[in-house]
Amino acid sequence: MKKQSKTAQIRALLEAGKSVKEVAAKLKVKPAAVYQVRYKVAKDEKAVDEKAVHEVLATPVFDPVNHPTHYTTGKIETIDYIDAKGFNYCLGNAIKYVSRAPHKGKYVEDLKKAIWYINHAIKLHEEGRG
Repeated sequence: MKKQSKTAQIRALLEAGKSVKEVAAKLKVKPAAVYQVRYKVAKDEKAVDEKAVHEVLATPVFDPVNHPTHYTTGKIETIDYIDAKGFNYCLGNAIKYVSRAPHKGKYVEDLKKAIWYINHAIKLHEEGRG
């Protein structure tokens, strides 16, 4: 017996009357994938865009610990940039706060934190400790 694609599984569960939340939980997919299939099925039974659904399914689920979105916006994750440049603790934190400021919702607060770390790095350098 051939294994069903995720799209087919989503479609079958929706047709069985399951809610978007139930389907997403059962198949361990994002609700966005379920909504995509549901929309396409409602629009035209044969119009499900397998490629679009696959892209949604392949997109990692939000991970607030290992890869939070406010650090992963753009082409390089903030920690990878900090590591690649070899910045110390203070400068790394300054970069972290500057890079997340537009995305975390506390723009001015994050910029003030970055300034604090830069000033602390300057102080340590002037004292010969950094």
